[in-house]
Amino acid sequence: MPITNRFAETHAEITAWRRDIHAHPELMFDTHRTSALVEQKLRDFGCDEVVTGLGRTGVVGVIKGRASASGKVVGLRADMDALPIVETTGAPYASTVPGAMHACGHDGHTAMLLGAAQYLAETRNFDGTAIVIFQPAEEGGGGAAVMCEDGLMERFGIQEVYGMHNWPGVPAGSFAIRPGGFFASTDEFEITLTGRGSHAAKPHEGVDPIVMSAQLVTMLQTVASRNADPTEQLVVSVTSIESSTKALNVIPGSVHVKGTVRSLNPEMRALAETRIREICAHLGGAMGGEVALDFRAGYPVMVNHPAQTDFAAEVAREITGDCAEAPLVMGGEDFAYMLEERPGAYILVGNGPTAAVHNSDYDFNDEIIPAGCSWWAGIVERRMPA
Repeated sequence: MPITNRFAETHAEITAWRRDIHAHPELMFDTHRTSALVEQKLRDFGCDEVVTGLGRTGVVGVIKGRASASGKVVGLRADMDALPIVETTGAPYASTVPGAMHACGHDGHTAMLLGAAQYLAETRNFDGTAIVIFQPAEEGGGGAAVMCEDGLMERFGIQEVYGMHNWPGVPAGSFAIRPGGFFASTDEFEITLTGRGSHAAKPHEGVDPIVMSAQLVTMLQTVASRNADPTEQLVVSVTSIESSTKALNVIPGSVHVKGTVRSLNPEMRALAETRIREICAHLGGAMGGEVALDFRAGYPVMVNHPAQTDFAAEVAREITGDCAEAPLVMGGEDFAYMLEERPGAYILVGNGPTAAVHNSDYDFNDEIIPAGCSWWAGIVERRMPA
């Protein structure tokens, strides 16, 4: 299709942007260099308005179509932040920042949306307004929520919003999507179990928090296996257990336990929190110690809206001829906050047979750039036809 042909022409240019961003990863809200690069590109493209500072370091570009009779406003969002991982790809454009790398492909997302913005600003072959949104702090900082709290949707009059993520293991440049709950909620817990330390040879003189923690882990496994509806998706994982001492002959005074709760159903999410609180409330008394729980609600379930999902799939099929049904994902995605504010959809674009995301060997596949750019541009041109 013509859009794909245009992006074939700019493919090398967009790839260069992507690799520059990759070489200079930035974490959470500290995307100052990336945000400045995005801002300058949007101004160079001739966007009608460029706004910085939303969500602390977010950047928004406004591109008006040739006509505005429809009054439609569509938002397109890409994330910009990297991860605190040491890169091992050996790529010539590998990270130059110690302890940080683009291990999730946000460099590619940013570059593809920049490519789409360049095309849309040049052609303006649509009736309405396109809002390109470059968001910091997807990786744990909830940057989408902070941008929404700063008035993103209201300030720009956004009526629908769309996002995209590359997906290793899916054929390069192909698409997959599903309606309804798609990415899981991501809650966290930290539990401190306090007993009374003693010599390991005299356990009767103390209260053993190691044994308490063993009981706790076992009991937490029953939340999903015995409390939740088995037809629903719920994961309760203990990911860290640390004691207050490393000596082999000492029963410690305390143990610190960390973990996460993932669900695709708000009711199951609430059930898990309730049961974890009940377990912690009673375990200490039963074993003669104390249990303190810090439960932190994270990203909500990311829910694709049905009509917008169908439309997003139609655009994908126009580009590749097909759009597969995506699997349920128990990982989190803070685009969920934007989909709570406005109807929209989130799609996966295949990254090919690459290392998984959040892996030190992962790299974004530059060959999928034309497909990703075409989808974003197609969303605007098809949703707001001139």
